[in-house]
Amino acid sequence: FFRRPSHRAMTVIDRLFAARALKGRIAERRERMYKIAFAWCGERHLADDLVQEAMFRALNKCSQLRDPSRFDSWLYSILNNCWREHLRARRPIVDLDDQDLECTRCPERINASGELAERVIALMAILPEGQRQVLALVSLEDFSYREVAETLDIPIGTVMSRLSRARRFLADRLGAENGPAEPSRPRLRSVK
Repeated sequence: FFRRPSHRAMTVIDRLFAARALKGRIAERRERMYKIAFAWCGERHLADDLVQEAMFRALNKCSQLRDPSRFDSWLYSILNNCWREHLRARRPIVDLDDQDLECTRCPERINASGELAERVIALMAILPEGQRQVLALVSLEDFSYREVAETLDIPIGTVMSRLSRARRFLADRLGAENGPAEPSRPRLRSVK
């Protein structure tokens, strides 16, 4: 009565189930992608638009994911491409890492109680784009340096230098806001 499905039919069925599962994983990452997009651009509506576009592209290109273990890198690479396209549309591409940028505007909101999170967000907004991207992926998503390098399509040494400069900038600025600090003991640095 029932015929056993052919190998070809099973392959199609397996692909359909895999695509459905992948689409579910993409939907589950929406909130995390939004945090990264917001850290990169600093605007809620733009971050939402970037995530929507990245999710749309990922859903349409889910067959292009060859290695499921690299899902997050693949997904954030798509988000990074959406961000790059947005920047290209707004202005010519300039390597902001090599320029000395000064804050020409204050953050829109400064929390009266001076919460650390609000100050960090405001300071991240004035970081050069490349430093902001690397810092967000390492700090918010716990990406390894290798994953960041693959996601942003940059050398791992560039990841390390951008992260170092971003952290130094934040530490210097936060230290300046808190007044002179007590002399500190030398401390060991950890490298991811």
